[in-house]
Amino acid sequence: MQQKLFQQQKPSLLAFVALLAGNISIAFGPLLVRFADSGPIATGFWRLALATPFLLAVGYRFGFRMATVSRSTLWLIIVAGVFFGVDIVLWHIGIFQTKMANATIFANCASLLLVVYGVIGARKMPSRWEGAAILFAFLGAALLMGQSLELSPRHFTGDLLSLGAGLTYTVYLVSMMKVRQNTESWGALGMASAFAAVVLLACALFAGEQIIPTAWWPVVLLALTSQFFGQGCLTYALPHFSPLVIGLALLLQPALSAAAGWLAFGETLTAMDFTGSALVMLALVLVRKQ
Repeated sequence: MQQKLFQQQKPSLLAFVALLAGNISIAFGPLLVRFADSGPIATGFWRLALATPFLLAVGYRFGFRMATVSRSTLWLIIVAGVFFGVDIVLWHIGIFQTKMANATIFANCASLLLVVYGVIGARKMPSRWEGAAILFAFLGAALLMGQSLELSPRHFTGDLLSLGAGLTYTVYLVSMMKVRQNTESWGALGMASAFAAVVLLACALFAGEQIIPTAWWPVVLLALTSQFFGQGCLTYALPHFSPLVIGLALLLQPALSAAAGWLAFGETLTAMDFTGSALVMLALVLVRKQ
């Protein structure tokens, strides 16, 4: 069981494509959050509320039944949902207070924490290819964080909120990994999303945010891309990979969010950003050779 945390049988190409596609879809979420005219927390609520019925419907189609979920699994889903809700609250506020690249790289400190979790849980040193992938991924992440490491006063609050989002997202992912050991993916994600939506709505009302958007297209696209397709593909892929591979794949998000911020808002990309992104891509190629 401990070995399984780190190294599993080689997953199918479909699972690997789902892992990459999910992270690519999630990466463009911050762009849509900025375009939305509801409050940042309320935008997160709509992301979940609009996607949840479709997630549950797909889960039902693939055999998910709430009545068959054990009590222990239900508690794990509740924990996952609450932490996912807190993650979105912190991240959606942070997106408006720092650069998109900063928000995504700090929010994805979960990637590095999952790598550490995988190594400690397996009590096994990584193989040659895994070691090389970890090295390139950490170097790439360090380069992508180069601007944030200056801790500019203008970005500090947003960076801190995004870091908190990354910590809570780690708890969410670890919980969902355990849920997915014996539960269908789409239905489990639908239940976790429903609990997270309750957290987000309560926080949005408490913060006095505008709940109903005047333009619906950003929140609808956010629900379809980041939550239904992005988190759906990621949740499907969770049991097929070790925490190491999941963690490395998460680093796709800051690389792509940096590009989105550059294209949409003119946020500066440096040679360090391009090099860091290339190293992350190389890490994913190496880990696929396993």
